[in-house]
Amino acid sequence: MHIPSLKELVTEEEWALRCDLAACYRLVAAFGWSDLVFTHISVRLPESVSGHDHQFLINPYGLMFDEITASSLIKVDMQCNKLQASAFPVNPAGFTIHSALHAARPDVQCVLHTHTRAGVAVSALKCGVLPISQQSTFVVSSLAYHDYEGVALRADEIPRLQADMGDKNFLMLRNHGLLTVGASIPAAFLNMYTFENTCQIQVTAQACGELIEVNPDIMRDMPQVMRIATAGQGPAIAWPALLRKLDRLDPSYKT
Repeated sequence: MHIPSLKELVTEEEWALRCDLAACYRLVAAFGWSDLVFTHISVRLPESVSGHDHQFLINPYGLMFDEITASSLIKVDMQCNKLQASAFPVNPAGFTIHSALHAARPDVQCVLHTHTRAGVAVSALKCGVLPISQQSTFVVSSLAYHDYEGVALRADEIPRLQADMGDKNFLMLRNHGLLTVGASIPAAFLNMYTFENTCQIQVTAQACGELIEVNPDIMRDMPQVMRIATAGQGPAIAWPALLRKLDRLDPSYKT
C-alpha cells in the first residue's frame, strides 16, 4: 500500500504534529493496546496551522495502528468533513468522541482512546479505579466516569460526555474502555501508559487477595508531584526515548 507523502504539502509545524501522532499510533500498537482498527487518537491543529482552532488529525479507518504514517492521517473539521483526499473513511464513533472533547477543551491538544482487556475490565467494575498502586494515585486525582450509552454515534450523547469529562485528564468510559487527554501528544500518551498500568495492576491484585488502599493524604497536589518526579520535564522526559525505540523498530511512521 502506497500513500503519497504530504511532507512538502503541509507546514513544518503540521508535519511535526503528523509525525508525533503517527508515532503515538505505532507506540500504542507496540505496547499491545490497539484493538485491530477500532480505537482512535487525535491531535488538534493549532490556529497557526489551520487558520482557526477547529481542525484535527485522526487515523484513516481501516489501517492497523502499526501501518499508520504521518501522510496517511486524515485532516477533518468539526463537521467530519475530510480536508484532504483519502481513500479511507473516518471512524464515526471516533469522530463523535474526539470532536466533542476538542470542542469542549481548548486546553487539550491530544485525545487518546483504547479498548484494552484490563481497561474494559476495570470499566465494568462498580468500584472503578481503586487507589492501590503508585500509578493509580496519578489517575484518581484527575479521573472522571461516563456511563455507557452504546456505540458513540448519537449527537445527543455529546453534552453528557463533555459534562462528565469536565476538566479531568483521565476518563473511564463505563463498559467500554479508557480515554486520556493531554496538552500535547506525549502528555496524552504518558497519561494512557499510567492509566493502562493502573488497570493491569488492579485486575491482577483483585485476583490475589485483600487490597491495601493508599492513604488519601498522599494523593494531594499530584500535578506538583509529577513535575518533581519528572525533573520538571513532565511527559517530555520519556518521549524522545520512545521515538528512538520506534526508530529502531521501524522509522516508516515518519513518511
